[in-house]
Amino acid sequence: MRRIALLVLITISLTRVYAQREYLPTEEDLEVFHTTKTYIVLQDNPISEYNFEITDAMKKYWDITEYEFLDYKDFYKKSMDPNASFLYTATVSFEKDKSNTRYTFLCLSLGGDHSSLDDLRDVVNIPLCYYGVDEDSYTYKLGTLVNFMQKHVRMITEHPEMISQNVFKEYNDNMSEISDKTLYVIEDEMENVIGSEARFRSVYPHTFRFVTREEVKEAIMNKDKDVVFLHKVGPEGKKLRARVYKILIGAGDSNFYYFDYHKVNDKKPDAFLESDLKKLSRTN
Repeated sequence: MRRIALLVLITISLTRVYAQREYLPTEEDLEVFHTTKTYIVLQDNPISEYNFEITDAMKKYWDITEYEFLDYKDFYKKSMDPNASFLYTATVSFEKDKSNTRYTFLCLSLGGDHSSLDDLRDVVNIPLCYYGVDEDSYTYKLGTLVNFMQKHVRMITEHPEMISQNVFKEYNDNMSEISDKTLYVIEDEMENVIGSEARFRSVYPHTFRFVTREEVKEAIMNKDKDVVFLHKVGPEGKKLRARVYKILIGAGDSNFYYFDYHKVNDKKPDAFLESDLKKLSRTN
């Protein structure tokens, strides 16, 4: 993996450029992680919605390691500590992506000797949002994502044979369980052909609701075990032939029930596709 760190004024902006293969954690990495203290790197902006939500998420969910909050200005120095791990956001782009699309990922990495922050060894990372979108479009999901990350780390620690470039696709084995839950979908995240309740119902035979983002947030806050919601990360209306990540997550259990991505083109918009929905329908 080739990674580039940029120094802008006094603030370090962590930017990663992923090549064909990104870093995969080893069994030794995972053993080390469980002995570390995890530092939650806060944004420079003291009134950041991210800071508020990640603080709340850690207090509610995190129990896999000891943790402490860390100001961003202290990140680089502390990152040299081999007894530390770090939860933070990084800007990500892909080396062969001609659109130069940038995303924000939520990363969990190990500290230790390195020349730049880009050399930190990842334990797990998750696409959080398209770079530059309003914080309130994703911060309400942070608790669910944080809880998933620690569950995922426990899983790959117990089953290291599952570690691979496409490890999240292992969770597609959970698709059949969605039929017992209510699938929450937001109209503007759907491909047009399934963008109404009638069209959606013609493909998907199980319980679903077209909802607002506020209703998704409410289900997450209530830890509703009967709800699965879509976490979509794409270029948000920009005319880019970029990746669109599509993840279905349990509002109550934080499990992944579906993971996939596609590249935007003339036939595949920045949306949850009819083909995705058909996959869910075929497994039930």
